[in-house]
Amino acid sequence: MSLTEKIITIMMVVAGTMLTRFLPFAVFSGGRKTPQFIKYLGRVLPTAALAMLAVYCFKDVEIMSGAHAMPELIAVAVITLLHLWKRNLLLSISVGTVLYMVLVQMVF
Repeated sequence: MSLTEKIITIMMVVAGTMLTRFLPFAVFSGGRKTPQFIKYLGRVLPTAALAMLAVYCFKDVEIMSGAHAMPELIAVAVITLLHLWKRNLLLSISVGTVLYMVLVQMVF
């Protein structure tokens, strides 16, 4: 990739990022009321994205071989219990990731 192509690529990525960040403010600015469909998407998309991420994370887990999905199940249980206890998403994800890596690298 030449320098010109690299610059063009970076400019397109910046333009796309700016468009997705600024467009909602331009479209829904002023005193106009936010459409119900957009409010609905704001309610359901975070949960849908997390569900899709969970499915993606577990798609290659082999239950019938190796550790029989024990590291994954232990990490999910710890994440769930920690989140129910502390209600801190960053803490839950961080501890779950570290625990999973320790289980995979040192235990199983």
